[in-house]
This record gives sequence, C-alpha cells and structure tokens, in this order.
Amino acid sequence: MTEVRRDPLAIGLGALACGAGLGGATITLAQLLVKLLQGRLDPDRYRDAAGDPLLAGLLAGVAVAGMFGWRRSRPLENLWQSGVIGVLSTVGALLVGFLAAVADRLLGSPGLIAWGVLSAVIGTAASRWAIAGATAGDEGRVMGDGS
Repeated sequence: MTEVRRDPLAIGLGALACGAGLGGATITLAQLLVKLLQGRLDPDRYRDAAGDPLLAGLLAGVAVAGMFGWRRSRPLENLWQSGVIGVLSTVGALLVGFLAAVADRLLGSPGLIAWGVLSAVIGTAASRWAIAGATAGDEGRVMGDGS
C-alpha cells in the first residue's frame, strides 16, 4: 500500500485563506443586505423589520470561517494546528469584513459587491489549493472513493 504524500504548507495556507475568504464574503453579504434595507426602509422602522442583520451576518461569517478553516485543515495530523488555523481564519474573516466596510465607504455599493465576489473567489480557490495539498502525489485516486 502506498503512502499518500501531503503538502502541509498548502493545506494550512489553503485552509486559512479558504476560511477567511468565505467567512469574509458572508460578512460582506450581511453588510450589503443592511445597506439595501436602510435604503428601502424608514430609519425608525428599520430595527423593527430586521432586528440586527449585521450582527447575525457577523456571527454567521465567523462560524463559516471557523468551520471551513477547521474542515480544510483536517488532513494535517496535528490537531493543534487545525485548531489554530480555524481560529486564525475567523480573525481573517473579521479583517476582510472590516476592509469591506472601507471599500463601501470609498467605492460605494459597487465596491462592496466587488469585494464580496473577490472574497468568495479567493476562498473557493484556496479551498481547492488545500484539497490539492491533501492529495499531493496521489494523482490516481479520487478523494473519498474509499481506495
């Protein structure tokens, strides 16, 4: 039986960027939703209609970042490293969400939309990088096929 070679650097950095990108995209989506609601609703009725979608989006983004950071780093043999990657991806998602607010102030709604799309694209590409690092040197097998 052949041993699967893994690239721990690709797994770790890919998982970190995946969590930060997808979590940041979730936070950016919440910011866009809040901006749309504020534009359509009276400021007095805004809180009654939506509660606090920004806080809900922030919590969802942190959860998405932690989950993807942890999940994509599972091929690492050290549990401590997976945990640190999960925590660092949540911090990265918060940073991406903060930079989305800056993009909104500087570029308006188109900048916010572009930032969200860019975050999602980077998160998806990083996820593929982490998966490729987990299966490095294993070209003949498909992940999850049981062989």
